[in-house]
Amino acid sequence: MSYASLSVKDLTSLVSRSGTGSSSSLKPPGQTRPVKVIPLQHPDTSNEAGPPSIPFDDIFSGWTAKIKRMRLVDWVDTLFPCFRWIRTYRWSEYFKLDLMAGITVGIMLVPQAMSYAKLAGLPPIYGLYSSFVPIFVYAIFGSSRQLAIGPVALVSLLVSNALGGIADTNQELHIELAILLALLVGILECIMGLLRLGWLIRFISHSVISGFTSASAIVIGLSQVKYFLGYSIARSSKIVPLVESIIAGADKFQWPPFLMGSLILVILQVMKHVGKAKKELQFLRAAAPLTGIVLGTTIAKVFHPPSISLVGEIPQGIPTFSFPRSFDHAKTLLPTSALITGVAILESVGIAKALAAKNRYELDSNSELFGLGVANILGSLFSAYPATGSFSRSAVNNESEAKTGLSGLITGIIIGCSLLFLTPMFKYIPQCALAAIVISAVSGLVDYDEAIFLWRVDKRDFTLWTITSTTTLFFGIEIGVLVGVGFSLAFVIHESANPHIAVLGRLPGTTVYRNIKQYPEAYTYNGIVIVRIDSPIYFANISYIKDRLREYEVAVDKYTNRGLEVDRINFVILEMSPVTHIDSSAVEALKELYQEYKTRDIQLAISNPNKDVHLTIARSGMVELVGKEWFFVRVHDAVQVCLQYVQSSNLEDKKLSFTRRYGGSNNSSSSNALLKEPLLSVEK
Repeated sequence: MSYASLSVKDLTSLVSRSGTGSSSSLKPPGQTRPVKVIPLQHPDTSNEAGPPSIPFDDIFSGWTAKIKRMRLVDWVDTLFPCFRWIRTYRWSEYFKLDLMAGITVGIMLVPQAMSYAKLAGLPPIYGLYSSFVPIFVYAIFGSSRQLAIGPVALVSLLVSNALGGIADTNQELHIELAILLALLVGILECIMGLLRLGWLIRFISHSVISGFTSASAIVIGLSQVKYFLGYSIARSSKIVPLVESIIAGADKFQWPPFLMGSLILVILQVMKHVGKAKKELQFLRAAAPLTGIVLGTTIAKVFHPPSISLVGEIPQGIPTFSFPRSFDHAKTLLPTSALITGVAILESVGIAKALAAKNRYELDSNSELFGLGVANILGSLFSAYPATGSFSRSAVNNESEAKTGLSGLITGIIIGCSLLFLTPMFKYIPQCALAAIVISAVSGLVDYDEAIFLWRVDKRDFTLWTITSTTTLFFGIEIGVLVGVGFSLAFVIHESANPHIAVLGRLPGTTVYRNIKQYPEAYTYNGIVIVRIDSPIYFANISYIKDRLREYEVAVDKYTNRGLEVDRINFVILEMSPVTHIDSSAVEALKELYQEYKTRDIQLAISNPNKDVHLTIARSGMVELVGKEWFFVRVHDAVQVCLQYVQSSNLEDKKLSFTRRYGGSNNSSSSNALLKEPLLSVEK
């Protein structure tokens, strides 16, 4: 049974004229079995009135159909994701777990919030404010059931670095700008969530984030050393000024804060590692910050060491509603707002999605981003600075088996009780105790394990990690992020402009064609080059592709070839199944390449283009230029047809060659065997 198609008509007539075939079946010289070629269906472009328009209907059809299917309950779930778990809440099963998780995270958050506020250059009370209203708002609008939001070390450092050049920490303007920054961050997060632009952050490599976070953790740790040493050091996000300032003030070193801070830091680290190692003792991890605060406060209250600075008076009561007084510095704060938004997407949304997958429920990253934005906007109206998801507290919340957002509400209640009743006790907290909590928290952010992994797996990603971390350490956070993102995008562009291209060969005994570098035993055929392009083809990479195709005309000779001996390349077959898109520039370049091949008596064949690529090629007129008979469904079809041309045109010369080489008339069987081997007929 033969599958004749447009792609073999010319070949059929050629073989018929030579007396070795018929119009109904295509039989290679010396063979009795027909070659079977599956027809490629070409798109009909003759009835198109004009150039294709932008398919706006296709772009928005999915959204329109989804909106039409939505019921009232679906709209409520979309606007208020908390109703998804409220409707299915199992009080007897979930409440106890949520209560314990909320209390655990709340105990952990109170000292951490005050510590991170100091890192941001704000009074400790603003850390509690940032842990109060945003938590309640996120519990309503956030879609994650385990994410614990509030102040975090990295965002606090970004706030301090952004505001340090505008206002001094003891000025009221510093506080106002931090609150304004929360409003700007919330607006950006809401906009990105509504416009579903979270995918933009995918262009930033994980190695960039890891390098940036590791370097920032080192800077954060050094910035808190002043509370251990007992003297002030320079405010900077660069490592050199910090180290120079620490060395320059060494003569002012004081032992009491150093001993107390070091003792608390050791206790925190031991409790944290024991809590991680043993599940039955995981409460130690959450209780570590509170333990450090209680221990430091007790020592300060009993011994009154004069060299240890205390937090001092903290206002009592919950924050009141207030709107930012001025937007004069909004333009200056926009870059930092965008950076904090990026951190929120990369860290918070990433953590939320991982926890959702672990707990088996769906989470939309854009909806999550919108929930964070609303939490920051409303939080800024109640004196909060930017809040985002915390990795450590979210991990504790999940390990405590929190089931729903009720655990976050309970955490918020604990913060509210602390603001109402416990702030008078906070004035005796030593500054070095808060610094020890910050250093303990960020020590886990120095991701040296990731650096070792990248060195072992991918040297390019390790280089990216090293560049980002080094630049962040020596040139500051903003420069480090820009350089890291720039190199990350440069790698993406380089990969796109220099795609992987492979020469294919047939695996013995099959019709499967694979990269001959990966499978050296694969057969290649004299006079035929089979090339697979593993990327979209567009204006940025077509020149590279053309250069590589020219090289393959001669470079393929170094591999083991089969078939008739020919002195040059007669056919180039492009396997286009991995090509997802081709633009007009690339089509024009391929047409030019075809013309070049034509001048050198090389025939171009194209195999298995997808629907969109095939349609673009057809609209450009390239199908008519190359010939419909040279477009194929499979690489194997193209190879068989090309081999027929090679064998038909070289049969007589090869017979003479065998006669001269071996002599006599009994060598026809050898000739036929050589001709038969390259063609692998496909039995039905």
